[in-house]
Amino acid sequence: MMKNEIWQDIRSNKLVLTAVIVLTLLIVTALTSPFLTEYVIKHDPLAMDLDSLRQPPSGSHLLGTDSKGRDILSRIVHGSRVSLTVGITASLFSLCIGTFAGLMAGYFGGKVDLVLSQVFDIFLAFPSLLLAIGISAVMPPGLESAMLAITIVSWAGFARLVRGITLSLKEQTYVEASRAIGARTGRILFRHILPNALPLLLVAGSLRVGGFILLEAALSFLGLGVQPPTPTWGSMISLNRMYINSAPWMVIFPGLAISITVISFNILGDFLRDKLDPRFQG
Repeated sequence: MMKNEIWQDIRSNKLVLTAVIVLTLLIVTALTSPFLTEYVIKHDPLAMDLDSLRQPPSGSHLLGTDSKGRDILSRIVHGSRVSLTVGITASLFSLCIGTFAGLMAGYFGGKVDLVLSQVFDIFLAFPSLLLAIGISAVMPPGLESAMLAITIVSWAGFARLVRGITLSLKEQTYVEASRAIGARTGRILFRHILPNALPLLLVAGSLRVGGFILLEAALSFLGLGVQPPTPTWGSMISLNRMYINSAPWMVIFPGLAISITVISFNILGDFLRDKLDPRFQG
């Protein structure tokens, strides 16, 4: 019933429906990017063409070419795989780590909560971008390093959220009843508390995916993310930023890809928050 209501609300809200369509197309594009670049766009995202340097959008290159003659549309399509992989994977990893740590801190309390809360505060005290840059700088640059850096700087926020939810839920009657009949701690945590926290976790995760994509783009822009020649939206902006006055399409289109993706995730996250977060009901 809840799924049907949410879908009906999505269909009746043009802004949210547009965001869902955009994200669906983006996911399909990322999954089929090798096929699209080879058979639809018909341009290799890595192939350089010295006879087509910095060409504006045209029939042969719909979004133009970059400073090395590579097709920008093909590179944006190929780069969507990296952005979605980093955003969704980092969100899942940080959510899992944060959920476990938050459950432990909130349920057991006492010294466990004190120690874990101090760890949360230490990670949350640093600006996410600066901490991610510092972590990425000491590791070999690449996709795995970018995902690890984003996960490390993000899990504490989820942990703090789950801790607060657990502190509230563990005082509920059904939890006390389970404890009274001798239910094991693991059963209470993962059969009673966690399922009731999932809606809020879904909201938090969906809201953070856009931020993670933006953070990956920032790392790639600084040369600390995925390395060339693999195209990413952030590195495309970084490599072509000196031509922003003479060939602005080389920067504008990757920037639009980042903006549209992040805005779409935020719109969907706000919608899910309004529907699933009890604090926004009514």
